[in-house]
Amino acid sequence: MAPAHVLVPLDGSPLADEALSHALETFDCEVTVLNVLTPIGSGMSEGGVRERGDERLDDARERAEKMIAEATERAAEYDREVETVIETGDPAEVILAFVEGSDVDHVVMGGHGGESNGLVSRLLGTVATTVVSDAPVTVTVVR
Repeated sequence: MAPAHVLVPLDGSPLADEALSHALETFDCEVTVLNVLTPIGSGMSEGGVRERGDERLDDARERAEKMIAEATERAAEYDREVETVIETGDPAEVILAFVEGSDVDHVVMGGHGGESNGLVSRLLGTVATTVVSDAPVTVTVVR
């Protein structure tokens, strides 16, 4: 059965961008793009620290908004619109909570963030592994 609502988590990685393209090309349904700002200490922060009250949070939010705007522009290239969401927290936990709290019935995501080389190219990233293992919906991993 074709999905009615697809979630695409974006982290700025090339594979996440490919996941968005795949979702837009493959599924004719509602698409939500989610970017997660990651607090300091989680070990998963994209580009450094994300601490509430820290001026770097403003920079991180600006980068996230730019990423979301680019996703919106890419969707327009497919004559599509996407819902956009920016959340703060542990990426895997936020993704799973979003799925649980919404009508999302499919997740399309990159296999891992960052460069693809050596061992990393053969394994799923930590976030993707957690989402694949724990999501109550189908997950497509783009590699």
